Amino acid sequence: MNQVHQLSVQTRHARQAASVLLNALRQPHGLPKLSLEDWDLLLRVARRSRLLGRIAADLSQQNLLDQLPPSVVNHLQAAQQLVSHRQTVLSWELNRLRWALADLNPPLILLKGIAYHHAQLPPARGRNFVDVDLLVPPAWIAPVEQRLLERGWVQPKLSRYDDHYYRAWMHEIPPLRHRERDNEVDLHHNIVPLTTRQPPEAALLLSNSVAVADLSAEAPPLPVRILAPTDMVLHSLAHLWFDAQPDEGLRLRDLVDAADLMRYFGHEAEFWTQLPQRAVALHLERPLFYGLRYAQRLLYLSAPAATCRAVAKFAPSYPVLRVMDILVPLALMPEHPDFPRHRAALARWLLYIRAHWLRMPPLLTLRHLLYKSWARLVQQVKPKTPV
Repeated sequence: MNQVHQLSVQTRHARQAASVLLNALRQPHGLPKLSLEDWDLLLRVARRSRLLGRIAADLSQQNLLDQLPPSVVNHLQAAQQLVSHRQTVLSWELNRLRWALADLNPPLILLKGIAYHHAQLPPARGRNFVDVDLLVPPAWIAPVEQRLLERGWVQPKLSRYDDHYYRAWMHEIPPLRHRERDNEVDLHHNIVPLTTRQPPEAALLLSNSVAVADLSAEAPPLPVRILAPTDMVLHSLAHLWFDAQPDEGLRLRDLVDAADLMRYFGHEAEFWTQLPQRAVALHLERPLFYGLRYAQRLLYLSAPAATCRAVAKFAPSYPVLRVMDILVPLALMPEHPDFPRHRAALARWLLYIRAHWLRMPPLLTLRHLLYKSWARLVQQVKPKTPV
């Protein structure tokens, strides 16, 4: 009986944590009515979900900060300052990258956070990103990497296996980090690993990309581009489903990014017509189906009926869908920090395994996981060198 009661308490608190966060994202104008107890919970789960800066930006945009308790405002302003600092730092890193590569003149496409910020798109609002993600054609990876190594960027020391893992199987090479500024740069040649069953053709992403105007009069000579609106949404959703983690689960922030983009670009009817078609061309039908489904359910995204009917054709079988409807909210929504549930941990682990299944063939997945487990065990039993 005690165990049943404990499960009931955990479930009630988990629903409270999910509710307070989703309401903050859906209706920020209602946040001044929160009690201090609810604010304490919201600050904790929003920070864990990497959405505290977003909530702070929404409140600031609606001039609501002065209606909140001072202790809450302190947390929100700190989140805003952190976001502003990181966006400034990584914008400067992009500036340095463009100068370093100017004479080489490769096609350079911005991805994720740096793309949202540079193009002033809605997901940039309060978004804290930690690195600069760039997409270049596969043939340009080696010369761009070499040029950056010559200009002050370095690569971490990796084992031969890990280096091979990146270069042969993944959609990016090992990350680069500037030796003085310590900012990370990820060079991509695709948006999903090459070992997926049908990775998108990089040429389709590159040919459909769009130019971004530079607002600064002192912009570097190398122009940059971003993915097309439909491709940007699909990339965000691919990142959500392919990059599940056993501890973090699915990143709600990626779903929020995709919903923001769909709302913004969805003012053009052509966008909604092209989105399912583009998902087929890039072999990302299932990520779009799940992304649209849970963005509608959790974030109240509105989409045209014709688009919903077209995307419904990408659905899995009914039993699989029922299982996903149980697992996804558990893995996507943050747990109450004081009342974690075993079922949520299990959901995160199962979707982590599913992500590996999507990213690699079964035998390669098994080989990779066995090697990483063995390497971790060896590291644990290895004698430590005295200081």
